[in-house]
Amino acid sequence: MARVEIYTTTICPYCVRAKALLKKKGVAFEEINVEADDSVRQTMMTRAGGRQSVPQIFIDDRHIGGCDDLYALDRQGGLDSLLGLPA
Repeated sequence: MARVEIYTTTICPYCVRAKALLKKKGVAFEEINVEADDSVRQTMMTRAGGRQSVPQIFIDDRHIGGCDDLYALDRQGGLDSLLGLPA
């Protein structure tokens, strides 16, 4: 199974949607809250090519993008293979 990291904040409807899709697929993920520590947000921004919004999602260190990007990847049929799910 792939390693999934999702940078979030506490009150973020897009974070909730992204996590819901991952949970629906039965995928474990590491949630990293960026609110309490500016260095964590800076790490997220560096990894995400300067993007500041949340969520920012990574699968096996590959930057997927935000919630809309995650759902688009799923609609295109590419998400399951990245997650290591059976076809």
